[in-house]
Amino acid sequence: MSEDRETTPAERHIARSREDERTFGKLSSRALERQRTVEAYLRTGFKPRFMERLQEIHAGIERHREELARAYGYLHEDCGGDAQAFARAWRERVARWSFEDVNELVRQHNEWYPVERQLPMDPRTRDYVLIAGRSYRREELTPAWALAQFPAEPDG
Repeated sequence: MSEDRETTPAERHIARSREDERTFGKLSSRALERQRTVEAYLRTGFKPRFMERLQEIHAGIERHREELARAYGYLHEDCGGDAQAFARAWRERVARWSFEDVNELVRQHNEWYPVERQLPMDPRTRDYVLIAGRSYRREELTPAWALAQFPAEPDG
Protein backbone atom coordinates (compact mmCIF):
# COMPACT_ATOMS: atom_id res chain seq x y z
CA MET A 1 0.00 0.00 0.00
CA SER A 2 1.39 3.36 -1.02
CA GLU A 3 2.07 5.83 1.77
CA ASP A 4 1.40 8.88 -0.44
CA ARG A 5 -2.37 8.34 -0.64
CA GLU A 6 -5.11 8.09 1.96
CA THR A 7 -6.31 4.60 2.84
CA THR A 8 -9.94 3.72 2.32
CA PRO A 9 -12.17 2.54 5.19
CA ALA A 10 -12.10 -0.98 3.71
CA GLU A 11 -8.28 -0.98 3.62
CA ARG A 12 -8.13 0.19 7.24
CA HIS A 13 -10.62 -2.52 8.28
CA ILE A 14 -8.57 -5.21 6.52
CA ALA A 15 -5.35 -3.92 8.05
CA ARG A 16 -6.90 -4.01 11.54
CA SER A 17 -8.25 -7.52 10.96
CA ARG A 18 -4.73 -8.75 10.19
CA GLU A 19 -3.61 -7.71 13.65
CA ASP A 20 -4.09 -10.48 16.12
CA GLU A 21 -4.27 -9.54 19.80
CA ARG A 22 -4.02 -13.12 21.03
CA THR A 23 -0.84 -14.29 22.70
CA PHE A 24 0.37 -16.47 19.84
CA GLY A 25 0.77 -13.42 17.59
CA LYS A 26 -0.14 -12.27 14.13
CA LEU A 27 -1.14 -14.44 11.20
CA SER A 28 1.71 -14.97 8.81
CA SER A 29 1.51 -13.42 5.36
CA ARG A 30 1.67 -16.98 3.99
CA ALA A 31 -1.47 -17.91 5.95
CA LEU A 32 -3.18 -14.76 4.70
CA GLU A 33 -2.36 -15.58 1.08
CA ARG A 34 -3.41 -19.24 1.21
CA GLN A 35 -6.43 -20.08 -0.94
CA ARG A 36 -9.56 -20.53 1.14
CA THR A 37 -11.99 -23.13 -0.17
CA VAL A 38 -15.19 -24.52 1.26
CA GLU A 39 -13.58 -27.96 1.29
CA ALA A 40 -10.64 -26.68 3.35
CA TYR A 41 -13.01 -25.05 5.85
CA LEU A 42 -15.00 -28.26 6.16
CA ARG A 43 -11.85 -30.34 6.70
CA THR A 44 -10.84 -28.13 9.61
CA GLY A 45 -14.31 -28.20 11.15
CA PHE A 46 -14.53 -24.42 10.89
CA LYS A 47 -17.54 -22.96 9.09
CA PRO A 48 -17.01 -19.75 7.16
CA ARG A 49 -19.22 -16.84 8.20
CA PHE A 50 -21.21 -16.91 4.95
CA MET A 51 -22.29 -20.49 5.72
CA GLU A 52 -23.31 -19.62 9.26
CA ARG A 53 -25.18 -16.54 8.05
CA LEU A 54 -27.08 -18.54 5.39
CA GLN A 55 -28.09 -21.08 8.05
CA GLU A 56 -29.28 -18.22 10.28
CA ILE A 57 -31.27 -16.73 7.38
CA HIS A 58 -32.95 -20.05 6.59
CA ALA A 59 -33.71 -20.70 10.27
CA GLY A 60 -35.10 -17.17 10.64
CA ILE A 61 -37.34 -17.56 7.59
CA GLU A 62 -38.64 -20.86 8.94
CA ARG A 63 -39.27 -19.30 12.39
CA HIS A 64 -41.23 -16.42 10.82
CA ARG A 65 -43.21 -18.90 8.70
CA GLU A 66 -44.14 -20.90 11.84
CA GLU A 67 -45.07 -17.78 13.83
CA LEU A 68 -47.14 -16.44 10.94
CA ALA A 69 -48.92 -19.80 10.62
CA ARG A 70 -49.83 -19.72 14.32
CA ALA A 71 -51.02 -16.10 14.14
CA TYR A 72 -52.98 -16.89 10.95
CA GLY A 73 -54.78 -19.80 12.63
CA TYR A 74 -55.59 -17.86 15.80
CA LEU A 75 -56.90 -14.88 13.87
CA HIS A 76 -58.99 -17.14 11.63
CA GLU A 77 -60.61 -18.64 14.73
CA ASP A 78 -61.15 -15.21 16.29
CA CYS A 79 -62.95 -13.94 13.18
CA GLY A 80 -65.38 -16.88 13.33
CA GLY A 81 -65.88 -17.30 9.59
CA ASP A 82 -66.19 -13.59 8.70
CA ALA A 83 -63.90 -13.60 5.65
CA GLN A 84 -63.88 -9.82 5.20
CA ALA A 85 -63.03 -9.14 8.84
CA PHE A 86 -60.32 -11.78 8.71
CA ALA A 87 -58.80 -10.37 5.50
CA ARG A 88 -58.74 -6.82 6.91
CA ALA A 89 -57.32 -7.91 10.28
CA TRP A 90 -54.73 -10.21 8.68
CA ARG A 91 -53.45 -7.49 6.34
CA GLU A 92 -53.13 -5.11 9.30
CA ARG A 93 -51.30 -7.74 11.37
CA VAL A 94 -48.88 -8.57 8.54
CA ALA A 95 -48.23 -4.86 7.86
CA ARG A 96 -47.04 -4.48 11.48
CA TRP A 97 -44.96 -7.69 11.44
CA SER A 98 -41.24 -7.08 11.86
CA PHE A 99 -38.85 -9.11 9.72
CA GLU A 100 -35.89 -6.92 10.71
CA ASP A 101 -33.89 -9.72 12.35
CA VAL A 102 -33.78 -11.76 9.15
CA ASN A 103 -33.59 -8.74 6.85
CA GLU A 104 -30.45 -7.50 8.61
CA LEU A 105 -28.81 -10.88 7.95
CA VAL A 106 -29.98 -10.74 4.32
CA ARG A 107 -28.44 -7.28 3.91
CA GLN A 108 -25.16 -8.53 5.40
CA HIS A 109 -25.26 -11.55 3.11
CA ASN A 110 -25.88 -9.45 0.00
CA GLU A 111 -23.03 -7.12 0.90
CA TRP A 112 -20.38 -9.62 2.08
CA TYR A 113 -21.07 -12.95 0.35
CA PRO A 114 -19.24 -12.16 -2.91
CA VAL A 115 -16.20 -10.96 -0.96
CA GLU A 116 -16.22 -13.90 1.45
CA ARG A 117 -16.56 -16.39 -1.42
CA GLN A 118 -14.13 -14.44 -3.62
CA LEU A 119 -16.60 -14.51 -6.50
CA PRO A 120 -15.18 -13.41 -9.83
CA MET A 121 -16.69 -10.51 -11.76
CA ASP A 122 -18.44 -10.92 -15.09
CA PRO A 123 -16.94 -8.21 -17.33
CA ARG A 124 -20.06 -8.03 -19.50
CA THR A 125 -22.50 -7.35 -16.67
CA ARG A 126 -19.97 -5.72 -14.30
CA ASP A 127 -21.50 -7.81 -11.53
CA TYR A 128 -20.43 -10.95 -9.73
CA VAL A 129 -20.92 -14.23 -11.56
CA LEU A 130 -24.06 -16.27 -11.08
CA ILE A 131 -24.03 -19.27 -8.75
CA ALA A 132 -25.68 -22.27 -10.44
CA GLY A 133 -27.38 -19.83 -12.82
CA ARG A 134 -28.81 -17.65 -10.04
CA SER A 135 -27.78 -14.47 -8.32
CA TYR A 136 -26.23 -14.87 -4.87
CA ARG A 137 -28.50 -12.07 -3.59
CA ARG A 138 -31.36 -12.91 -1.25
CA GLU A 139 -34.63 -11.00 -1.09
CA GLU A 140 -35.66 -9.34 2.15
CA LEU A 141 -38.87 -10.52 3.80
CA THR A 142 -41.80 -8.15 3.38
CA PRO A 143 -45.53 -8.09 4.14
CA ALA A 144 -46.07 -9.11 0.49
CA TRP A 145 -43.94 -12.22 1.13
CA ALA A 146 -46.05 -13.05 4.20
CA LEU A 147 -49.32 -12.55 2.29
CA ALA A 148 -48.04 -14.85 -0.46
CA GLN A 149 -47.34 -17.51 2.18
CA PHE A 150 -50.63 -16.94 4.04
CA PRO A 151 -53.20 -15.18 1.84
CA ALA A 152 -55.81 -12.93 3.37
CA GLU A 153 -58.48 -14.11 0.93
CA PRO A 154 -60.25 -17.42 1.50
CA ASP A 155 -59.14 -20.44 -0.54
CA GLY A 156 -62.18 -20.32 -2.71
